[in-house]
Amino acid sequence: MKNALYSVEGVSEVDVSLQEQIARVKVEDNVSFETLKSAVENWGYKVVGEV
Repeated sequence: MKNALYSVEGVSEVDVSLQEQIARVKVEDNVSFETLKSAVENWGYKVVGEV
């Protein structure tokens, strides 16, 4: 999943916990949740929500 998120321009930091089933992502202001969601889903992962 890290590769999927790092493939998005503007992502500077990714921390994934498979145990907790979450990803924390540090992005520039111009990166939307929908852009991140699309990238993750294109790599075959499921996004269940935004916190």
